Amino acid sequence: MGDAIGQMLPLAIGVAISPMPIVAMILMLMSRSGKSTGLAFAIGWLGGIGVAGAVLLVLAGPADTGTSSASPTWVSVLQLVLGLALLVLAVKQWRGRPRGDTEPPVPKWMDSIATFTPPKAAGLAVLLGVVNPKNLVFLIGGATAVAQSGADPGGQAVAWIIFTIIAGIGVVAPLVTYLAMGDRAQGVLEEVRSWMVHNNTAIMAVLCLVIGAKLIGQAISGLA
Repeated sequence: MGDAIGQMLPLAIGVAISPMPIVAMILMLMSRSGKSTGLAFAIGWLGGIGVAGAVLLVLAGPADTGTSSASPTWVSVLQLVLGLALLVLAVKQWRGRPRGDTEPPVPKWMDSIATFTPPKAAGLAVLLGVVNPKNLVFLIGGATAVAQSGADPGGQAVAWIIFTIIAGIGVVAPLVTYLAMGDRAQGVLEEVRSWMVHNNTAIMAVLCLVIGAKLIGQAISGLA
């Protein structure tokens, strides 16, 4: 299980610090029904990642718990494809980063977050956490690492629970801040939101570069 946690840890951190879900959480907390929609968003985020991981682990197949430590060829090929896709995305994100004090555009759907109900907030969390292509690549990479680590099913389940907890830190932290500080948290959260929006593309570029390189390295090692 230790190997599974070590392999998936960078991918879980990549999910945790993705800027747009954090920005969405902050916007919900700053709305009139911030507490209820924020809680719903956190539950949807954690639940979506947890269920998606369970499905991906089943699809990846049982781990080889025998004496051989070699991963199947298809795992290495998948890691190579995902790694190359992340490198391409890293270049695209870096080239699209805002220059100077230019305020980058935000997705139009964020304008309506203030009117979200708890069910809609939970649904958005699932979309951002699981359906979003960037996060989906991280989830597939993490689930593949866990499934092929050699851990037994119980160990895999524990490893994915840890993955889900780490992946949830980014969206849960603003909620905890809001619940602990109340209205006093608005200034802090607004500063975090502004910084995240302005640096979104740069953060994602670095994340995709680092994790893409990691997956390609694992693929080369597996294919060698």
